[in-house]
Amino acid sequence: MSLNTPLSSTPLTNPALAKNIDIDDVTHFLLELDALKRVNRRSYVTQTTRRENSAEHSWHLAMACWSIAELFELDVNHEKLLKMSLVHDLGEVDAGDTFLFASTRSAAHVEERVGIARLQAERGNGIKALSDIWEEQETGSSKEAQLLRVVDRLLPFLLNVNTEGKTWIESDVTRSQVAGALAFIKDSFPTIHDWLTKNIEYAAQQEWLIDL
Repeated sequence: MSLNTPLSSTPLTNPALAKNIDIDDVTHFLLELDALKRVNRRSYVTQTTRRENSAEHSWHLAMACWSIAELFELDVNHEKLLKMSLVHDLGEVDAGDTFLFASTRSAAHVEERVGIARLQAERGNGIKALSDIWEEQETGSSKEAQLLRVVDRLLPFLLNVNTEGKTWIESDVTRSQVAGALAFIKDSFPTIHDWLTKNIEYAAQQEWLIDL
């Protein structure tokens, strides 16, 4: 479309429906989503000295899943995959981020689920299936959920390898911890697992991971 092409003057909304929706409620919910930008993760953004936030991670996760799904011609529903990626960390608005190797990691989903229920009930939320989509990515076994879990583990690993293991070093992470957290990928996506295994070896050689 040319920059000079006039936009259609046809209204986007159904006037009868729109008059029953309070835009203050809509913008309230949008600000609730904005809060995810304030949740900092442990991984560092490459070529910077700052940590990424959960909203940035969600965007990266969605783009990475989309790209990998198309490149490998995976039999997945792209719309479902992208929606799951976008809601994946949304519960952290209330619960905050829990480090992969933290002792409290196994219970993180409990607080996140409560946060998702709150957001589902917020005025101005137009995503009726928000809780269902989050639950599917959290507990489901679909191909989309499997791919999301693989990529969600790949991305922080990738950032660590490209920031000289900064997070790993700060947190005294061991080689066996990382290998264990990534072991399931061997069955789900062997090609990615082979790359991870090679780079775990490299990270240990560089002493970014404690060789235990």
